[in-house]
Amino acid sequence: MAPRKIIIDTDPGQDDAVAILLALASPDDLDVLGITAVAGNVPLPLTEKNARIICELAGKPETRVFAGCDTPIARKLVTAEHVHGKTGLDGPTLPEPAMPLQDQHAVDFIIDTLRNEPAKSVTLCPLGPLTNIAVALQRAPDIAERIQEIVLMGGAYFEVGNITPAAEFNIYVDPEAAKVVFECGAPITVMPLDVTHKALVTSNRNAAFRTLGTPVGIAVADMTDFFERFDKEKYGSAGAPLHDPCVTAYLIKPDLFTGRHINVEIETGSDLTLGMTVADWWGVTNRPANATFMGDIDADGFFALLTERLARL
Repeated sequence: MAPRKIIIDTDPGQDDAVAILLALASPDDLDVLGITAVAGNVPLPLTEKNARIICELAGKPETRVFAGCDTPIARKLVTAEHVHGKTGLDGPTLPEPAMPLQDQHAVDFIIDTLRNEPAKSVTLCPLGPLTNIAVALQRAPDIAERIQEIVLMGGAYFEVGNITPAAEFNIYVDPEAAKVVFECGAPITVMPLDVTHKALVTSNRNAAFRTLGTPVGIAVADMTDFFERFDKEKYGSAGAPLHDPCVTAYLIKPDLFTGRHINVEIETGSDLTLGMTVADWWGVTNRPANATFMGDIDADGFFALLTERLARL
């Protein structure tokens, strides 16, 4: 089979970086048409730069990177330097990127790509706030029916919130954008905290990255060494969850994940639960299913895939 065409929409972020590396290490499975940056973990000037840094780390400087929206649709930007450090990629020491940023705006690239590629042939892979995707859908409603699938990291149900008691960070940053995306009618697969909190970088798993002995393996180990301190202190867990690589791993090996096709609504009106993904896991409403909401992961299989692919770079 031909590799699946994808656009990665991202706000790197160490875990975003690992997701991008996994995709770029898997050209037989994934054809990365472009990487679109959005403000999220850190402001846009850093996320677009970080995306280019990661492409060069992977030895893929020909990858096209586009800068997108620098603020949410209707709110002030909330960032997460307290998790990812002031650069978003704190941990390893990586050189400034030499590869250029593309001139085209990320939203225009998304629209043009979906219109020019055959219908149902391009998958969108949002790893951060959904601003770029939502703005593209608002400007060009015709693209919704042309999307093969939207596979995103965001939300939570059993794990509730990580930025507020009720909300996961990516959805909380731009809940209005998330609402647009979840209501667009395209097939959606969600990697919520319920899954990603089971993808923990334990000391043995991180040692496997470092033992690769490559610039990529060492950089990934340094990244997770840095940001795991936050999650280990917060959750008392054995390591840091690798949220965003779950998206890429699903595209390569979907049988690593299990979930349910359910209704998911986004709360935009409540101060208390703003950004909550109200997931009808138990089917207690009559609202139509609009997303496959993942609930579990084969963590050992996930890390085996990740380590094997990173060794290729």
